[in-house]
Amino acid sequence: MDDSFETLISGYLDNEVGISSDFINEALATNLQNNLLTIHGKGLFHSAGTGNDSVISQDKKTRSDEIYWLDKKHEDKYENEFFSQMDDFVKYLNHSCYTGITDYEFHYSMYERGSFYKKHLDQFKSNSSRQFSMISYLNKDWKEEDGGQLLIHPEKGDQTINPTQGKTVFFKSSELEHEVLVSNKQRMSITGWLKRE
Repeated sequence: MDDSFETLISGYLDNEVGISSDFINEALATNLQNNLLTIHGKGLFHSAGTGNDSVISQDKKTRSDEIYWLDKKHEDKYENEFFSQMDDFVKYLNHSCYTGITDYEFHYSMYERGSFYKKHLDQFKSNSSRQFSMISYLNKDWKEEDGGQLLIHPEKGDQTINPTQGKTVFFKSSELEHEVLVSNKQRMSITGWLKRE
């Protein structure tokens, strides 16, 4: 068992949000960032929307990031290494907390300078399959003045999280409101949800 798994879970149980500074190791984070930049450079990202598959809205006043979905069918070495890590985490989570997670979905996120995502919940009103949200950051040498912090709103009071490389955040999709503050330079992550159908 990876110590970072228990760090995420115990942090969530104690504080509504789990944070691990090294869920993704340095080498994998760097390779995933390079993948993201290559794919983005090819123009394969698209503007992110809000809502589910049947009702989707693209409102730049709510969110202004771009995304690209990860898929095992891509047969990409580093994406598959990330998926392997997630498979191990889901197995550990289900065994230790009986969560019944059966699936997941993840995408690359790119916030260009000036981009943001206003306060929201991740679980759809019309579909409760998203159980837990996970965000893994791919930003080396991030500084406070770079902005782009994740601002979460747990019962214990607001918390700001810097999107530094390798860090992963874990919380309940239906319970924790959160937002991405305006980024002052390119901000990259892998964002996704653990699902129970």
